[in-house]
Amino acid sequence: MSVGQALAERTGLRLFHNHISIEIALRYFDYGTPGFRRISGAIRRRIIEEVAASDLPGLIFTFVWAFDVPEEQEFVDACALPFRERGARVLFVELEASQAERLKRNECVSRLIEKPSKRDLDASRRRLLEDDAQYQLNSGGKFDKRPDYLRINNTFLTPGEVAERVIDCFELPRLTGPNPK
Repeated sequence: MSVGQALAERTGLRLFHNHISIEIALRYFDYGTPGFRRISGAIRRRIIEEVAASDLPGLIFTFVWAFDVPEEQEFVDACALPFRERGARVLFVELEASQAERLKRNECVSRLIEKPSKRDLDASRRRLLEDDAQYQLNSGGKFDKRPDYLRINNTFLTPGEVAERVIDCFELPRLTGPNPK
């Protein structure tokens, strides 16, 4: 989310971080239940379809991808399809960080403001550790040769530094000059 915010500030693209739909769905259903998945998925699909059909220059969408779950690849492909059907470029950025760093970031004030469900720090920490144990959350370089894919280990980088690397790699138009804060 923080990298997405830094990219949005520099490019003018709108940010749709995954917790926007998660937080709405959690108001009514427990995480992972069929009702939760339908609501979160419908919100994601609708926003992606509307942005793809609009005159907006694009969208930044964040998502925790379990690479070992085939349905996740299908979801990513479905997210890209409305843009590709209109001839738009779809780019992927995979961020990797050590577990210790992700646990630390999981408690950042900005994250807790944007993601109310993370405010139960014990539950949030437990979920992160469980997800790490259960899923393959890094591609392991599977897509490194693709021109539409960039993998960055951001353990020791600021969101601004990562945003600058993304902008440079994909030659994204920018609103502001370099500002790697």
